[in-house]
Formats: sequence, C-alpha cells, structure tokens
Amino acid sequence: MEATSAGVSGLAGTRPGLLGLLHERLLAWRDRRIADPRFRAWAARFPLTRPTARREARALFDLCAGFVYSQVLLACVQLGLFSRLATGPVAASTLASESRMSEEGMARLLDAAVSLRLLRRLADGRAAIGPLGAAMVGNPGLAAMVAHHALVYRDLADPVALLRGDNGQAALAAYWPYAGASAPVALDHAAIAPYTALMASTQPLVSAEVLAAYDFSGHRCLLDVGGGNGSFLAAVGARHPDLSLMLFDLPAVARAGEEQLAAAGLGERARCIGGDFLTDALPRGADVISLVRVVHDHDEVRVAAILRAARAALPIGGTLLIAEPLADTPGAEPIGAAYFGFYLLAMGRGRARSVSELTHLLAEAGFGSSRLVATHTPLVASLIAATAT
Repeated sequence: MEATSAGVSGLAGTRPGLLGLLHERLLAWRDRRIADPRFRAWAARFPLTRPTARREARALFDLCAGFVYSQVLLACVQLGLFSRLATGPVAASTLASESRMSEEGMARLLDAAVSLRLLRRLADGRAAIGPLGAAMVGNPGLAAMVAHHALVYRDLADPVALLRGDNGQAALAAYWPYAGASAPVALDHAAIAPYTALMASTQPLVSAEVLAAYDFSGHRCLLDVGGGNGSFLAAVGARHPDLSLMLFDLPAVARAGEEQLAAAGLGERARCIGGDFLTDALPRGADVISLVRVVHDHDEVRVAAILRAARAALPIGGTLLIAEPLADTPGAEPIGAAYFGFYLLAMGRGRARSVSELTHLLAEAGFGSSRLVATHTPLVASLIAATAT
C-alpha cells in the first residue's frame, strides 16, 4: 500500500469547483485541437498561431533529441574542451589533434556544441567557450554528474521494463549499494568509494546554497546525518570556527569522513560515528542536525524513521535542516518528477517530495514548526528548517 499511495499522491485531489471544471474543459478542447493533424497544419500557417506552433514543435523535438544533446555534453566533458577553451580560443585542427580525432569528427562535435550554446565559433573559425560551457568551468561536481549519467542511460534504455521492474539488476542500484543491501553497515571501503567520491565532488554546489541561506552561528554543535566523507561538515566548519561537528554514516563512510576532516584541519573539532541511521539511534549532543540529499533517497516508512531518530537526538528547540531538490520547485518541475522520479526508481527507492509532504512528515515525527528557507538556486537544493518540540 505504501508504494501505491506514494505513487498516486500527485494525482489525488479534491473535486474541482466551477472555475476548475471550466479550465479543465478548455484544456481538453485545446488538446483535442492539437491532436488533429489538420489543425496543426492550419496553426503552422496562420500568422497569429505560427510562433506558438513552431515553439511547441521545437519543444517536442528537443524531447526526442534530448539524449543526443546530453551525449554532446558528455563528449565535451570527456575531451576536456571546456577547461581547454577557458583560457582562450583554439583552432579546430588543434583540438582535433589533441583529441586524437579527425578534423571532420571535431568539426561535427564543435558544430553540435555551438548549437547547444556550450561553445562559440569565432569569425576565423576558432572555437571558444560558450555561455553554458563557461558554467562548466571549475565545476568538477557537475562534470562528474555528466559522466555518471552513463549509468542512468543504461537503466533507461528500456524505461517500460524499468517501470515494471523487469529490467534485472539496475546499474544505479549496484552503484548505490546501500539502497538494496540487507546489511549496509557491512559494506566495505571498495563498495562505498565510488558513490562517496561522486557525492563529495558535487557537495560544494549544495554546501554553497545552504551556507548562503542559513546562519549556523547561533548553534553550538552540528550533526550531519548521512554526511559522506565530511565535505558538507568541512564547508560549514570552515565558515564557523566555533561550531563543534559530528558526522554519522555507515562505518566505512564514517572512516573516510574522519580522514577527510582531519586533512582539512578539523579533526579536533569533529567526531565521526559509524552506524545505520535506519536502525541505530543517532548520537546526541547536537542542537542542529542536517540531512543533505538524504531524505529523497528513501520511501515513506524509512523517511519517517529517519525523522523520528533526528527528533529523538535533538533537544527541545533544536533544529533539523533538510537540504535537497523539492518536487514542487517553481520552474523546475521536470527535475523532481522526471529526472529524480526515474533516477531514484533505477536506484531502487525514494522520490522527490513537495514542501507540504515534508512538512506533514516532520509534524508526525515531532517537529512543531517547519519553514522553507529561500536558497539562491533551489534547482540545486532547497532548504527546510524544522524546530523540535
């Protein structure tokens, strides 16, 4: 029942009022017109509807061609084109030679990357960094995710089989072994190393969002649950030198965190504890607990257990911070519903949730109030702060 109720939560709702019914009928009429080939042909010719028809046709084609676009990006990342061109334009022939590629092959890649605004072509034919490619420069976490998506594409080769559960062993499920392990605390360093490295490389993007939105100076001790190798704790600790730090994660991950925090000069302020936050009590002593990209990895039963454990570890008035992309982020709805919907399905469990869903789960776990804290880029991470009562 749990999976069924979670899966239909976005479809269930109250009976629409008169305005809602009129709106639904208008949308149904519109969609019937669009489904008619004769109407589409007319709309493409009529001056007032032609811009909309062309824009919608382009949007549909982009959906059809999206995989090719992503592979163009992957090729640029694999060849290091963004870092190569960050220092200035380079002749296409030089890039071809450096990439051990024919000039024709490089020209094809450059033309594709220019069309996607990843690169630019100068009047003399040299390649230069483009606006989207420039955003990749000095952003190893984003490049790591682009490379990581090769596993996602493998699992999505047959999306219907994935939805039916008939796709066998998913590549992502193997990559995130804790998602399906019967005894995750027994995972060794070799099992946790790949995903720990990926999370660490992408953590600076999230850490920057959280630190810009939330002031930790009013707290004395932060416990980061599921904190990986300590990248988030290190960022917060560097900003707040008087804050004590605790990390709780699987034993092999916690050991990696201990080494990382010691290397960052935070060893004397930090304590790393190994365990399973789904079954073990969380260490006490912190007045603020963070769950950074943790909650959306789990189903409702596990999320409820995690939140109850956090409440039990906090004093009255303590704060719980949840940082992750939300399902109802304005302008980023496809990220929660489409990207994370299928990514987490391949991973084995979890889903993105809305603010109201998380607020309800927090209230059931014993948090009296919760609020959405504005972040600069909610597409990367939104932040919810809840107070223990």
